[in-house]
Amino acid sequence: MTELSGKQRKHLRGEAHDMHPVVQLGSDGLTDAVVAEVDRSLEAHELIKVKLIGDRDERQQILDDLADRVEAEAVGLVGYVAVLFRAHDDPAQRRYPLPS
Repeated sequence: MTELSGKQRKHLRGEAHDMHPVVQLGSDGLTDAVVAEVDRSLEAHELIKVKLIGDRDERQQILDDLADRVEAEAVGLVGYVAVLFRAHDDPAQRRYPLPS
């Protein structure tokens, strides 16, 4: 996946504004089950919110690790809520066209 521009990130953050987190990390942290659920959610929705745990540095590290493992772009992190995006493989099924 290509790196998103600032304009594209801003657009996706706006699209995600009214969404609720679809996955929440528990006390066990970033487990294989959480990664699998995030992967399924991205396949179904392309753009999701995930509720994280830990202090600020831990949350950023978890988000970076999670984005790498599911091959998604970390769009933003505000407080405990992260936004992830992964465009659908089939261009005809994409829900969020990105501005250029």
